[in-house]
Amino acid sequence: MRKIIHIDMDCFYAAIEMRDNPALKGIPIAVGGARDRRGVICTSNYEARKYGVRSAMATAHALQLCPQLTLLPVNIPKYKAVALQIRELFYSYTEKVEPLSLDEAYLDVTECQQYQGSATQIAQAIREEIFTQQQLTASAGVAPNKFLAKIASDWNKPNGQYVITPKQITDFIVQLPVNKIPGVGKVTAQKMQDMGITLCADLQKLAIEQLIEHFGVFGQKLYAYCRGVDQREVEAQRVRKSVSVEETFANDLTNMTHCADRIAELFNQLVQRLKPYSENTIKNQFVKVKFNNFTQTTAECISADLKLNVFQQLCQTAYQRYQLPVRLLGVGVHFRDEEKAINTVSEQLILNI
Repeated sequence: MRKIIHIDMDCFYAAIEMRDNPALKGIPIAVGGARDRRGVICTSNYEARKYGVRSAMATAHALQLCPQLTLLPVNIPKYKAVALQIRELFYSYTEKVEPLSLDEAYLDVTECQQYQGSATQIAQAIREEIFTQQQLTASAGVAPNKFLAKIASDWNKPNGQYVITPKQITDFIVQLPVNKIPGVGKVTAQKMQDMGITLCADLQKLAIEQLIEHFGVFGQKLYAYCRGVDQREVEAQRVRKSVSVEETFANDLTNMTHCADRIAELFNQLVQRLKPYSENTIKNQFVKVKFNNFTQTTAECISADLKLNVFQQLCQTAYQRYQLPVRLLGVGVHFRDEEKAINTVSEQLILNI
């Protein structure tokens, strides 16, 4: 039985804007295109959603629903940078990560050893770490498959999680409204309603041939989904480019001596985490320091061998830039792109010939 987590960031773009500008908190805001350019809403915060403002809605219509709406331009580079940092956190738990977009992803934690392998505790820990590192909230769904995990992540939004255990699937699925099934849009939902189908329990009464007759090839998925069955695997889409470990401290580190001690502890954790990547070639080492005013800096250097003294020197360099109490330290390495290196050598050989 697999253990799948679906992480869904809460109103991601809008949440980042509110985090970066506290004056936006508590008022209806949306991120999207301008009204005079036929723009659409990418996302809105929960204050705006009370007025009916939703993603994919025309900006002009959103402003009609909520005239006091504060509209912000889309800043994809900023959102992407945050998403990549969050994704790195996912990879600290499992290599089986399938990003769906910047704000959501599936994680297969079946083989994870953290928290005694409890997917529920892992999901909780991930959400807490996201908030600690990014001051953003996420919702999570935990279930034996992707279909149920995605539905569960929406169950206790925002900033919550919901767990569907294998024993709970039968009772949960029969009460699930059919419009919660991915792929069932307004047209399909209306067609089902006309047929007297409102719950998955109603769908279960139809044979697979009947479902295909009424809904085409989608009927095959409906037959499985309405029984809580989903055989799809989490499709990892990543070549590991770096490995790192970091820690946010309950009490700020007040001097370089304390930082050096923590760097040694993080170094030992990094050595353990690097064991599965013994075939990768290290390109450089880096240290990340976040100070108590949330200013962050990174120091790195070229290094083919993992050395504690190099991390400590890099920490010294980074610390001297601000010399403030430290709330977070991280150490890591970047790997050399072997495929790129091979291609470069091949090109050079061709030129020499």
